[in-house]
Parts: sequence; C-alpha cells; structure tokens
Amino acid sequence: MTGGRFVSVPSSDHCEPLIEGPHDKGALLSELEQDLKQEGLHYVDFHSNVQFSTSLFRSTRSYCFHLLDLRPDLKTLFQNCHKNSIQRKIRRAERENLVYESGRSDRLLKDFLRLYALTRRRHRIPPQPGNWFRNLIRCFGESLTIRVASKGDQPVAATLSIRHKDTVVFKYGCSDARHHNLGGTPLLFWKMIEESKGDGVTALDLGRSDLENEGLITFKDRLGANKSSLTYSRFAILHEPATVDKLGSQVWKTRLDKHVLSHLPDRALYLIGYLLYRHIG
Repeated sequence: MTGGRFVSVPSSDHCEPLIEGPHDKGALLSELEQDLKQEGLHYVDFHSNVQFSTSLFRSTRSYCFHLLDLRPDLKTLFQNCHKNSIQRKIRRAERENLVYESGRSDRLLKDFLRLYALTRRRHRIPPQPGNWFRNLIRCFGESLTIRVASKGDQPVAATLSIRHKDTVVFKYGCSDARHHNLGGTPLLFWKMIEESKGDGVTALDLGRSDLENEGLITFKDRLGANKSSLTYSRFAILHEPATVDKLGSQVWKTRLDKHVLSHLPDRALYLIGYLLYRHIG
C-alpha cells in the first residue's frame, strides 16, 4: 500500500541515527541510497530531527513532542500540573474511589484492549492488532507497565508505558468517554509520574502529537511537560514530490471511509488494523 521502504525503528516516535559524528551522516545516507536502488525500494524514513546533505528528494512532516523532567520533587511536579484540568481531576478520582492497578497480566491487557478499541473507534482510526501488544509484553517484560483505573469492576481508563534506562516512555492511552468526568486519565498519569520518580527515573517521554490534535497537546502541556518540535524526514529516489507524498502514513485515510470505523465491532476493527499497520508503521 505504501510501497517498499526503510523506517528507523517502525512505530517509534523518535529514533536518532546511531552515528559517531556529523561526518558519518553522508556515509549512512549514501549506503541507504544504494540499498534503496538495489532492493527496488521507494524511500527511507527517519523518525528524528536529522539534517542530511543529499541529492535525494526530501519531504518532511512535523509533530509536537513533550518531555517531562522528573528530577524536581513530587510536590513541585504536582504544583506544575494545571490546577483545574489535572490537579482537581486527580482529587476527583480519589474521591470517586477509583481502583488503580498496574502490571502486565492477561486481565489488565484485556481491559486495556477493550478501552483501546473504544478510543480508536471514537477517533475513527483502526487499532493495532492484539498480538502487537502481546509481543510488546513478551519482548519488554518488566520494563512494560499497563495501568488501569476502574470504577467498581468497570475499567474507565488505561495507559501503557515502557521504561528504558532512566526514561519512561508513554506509548498508549485510552479511555471510556462516558466516564471522563471521573478523572481516570489524569490519575493514571500521576501514578506514572509517582512510580517512575520512585524508581529513579529522571524523564517521562510523552511522545509525539499531531499538530492538529490540539486537545492532546494541551493535555500534555498541562502535565507540566516541556514542548518542542519533532520533524520526520523522508528521503526518496523518486523525482516527483507529489508521488512521494502519496506514500505517507496517512494514505489509508484516502482509501478507507473513516466514518465506517465508528460502527464496526471490535473484531472487525482489529482485523483492519492487522491489515493496515504493517504498511504505515
């Protein structure tokens, strides 16, 4: 669907080139250009802010990136959160006696997947297949944590994060919109901050946000995170920019009626995700 290509760690929000210095950039891109031609591939995607001098056609796509510094004490981190949107929602969740659980058990994964399907349907985007998340748990083990907030026996919000050295990376979040007023999502992020801080983590990587997703950007701002720009680069051997642009990760939007997605059952949604995400990671 999107053509053969190289991607710097598919499905990662950012991945800097593993090079020793600026002089290695040219050698890296030259080798990639040769591989593209030999294997008949269309382009290479860099999920990072890279600048290469090359004769290849280059197109870019920009995102918003948030990183929360966890070195201040917990009191300061809480005060840095937005008073109404975060602090009051956390206290509301506590008053509602939301049940908090964390781990990577089959039950927690099941709760996460159900909420994830609800969220993706709400956004009219197909979810990744369930095996994607099972493989993440298998590969990352104790470095991966699923957090779930429930009202009684009803899960209302969930997150999935991965730890690498002194950084925790927030990868996925989901919720039941009918219970947003309970404050489940702010509670889970605060638990993520608390527990990460207690484990000696110094940074919470909140990942990228589409520039048009103002709600998500505002939410991350209100957690007290630092905001910066993240620009992906695509280098192609094709010479027609319009052709290259059509090969982007948003290609499915032109080939699938997104309005249909909000009405499909979970199994159908995950089937579509299984078929699509190998092409747009």
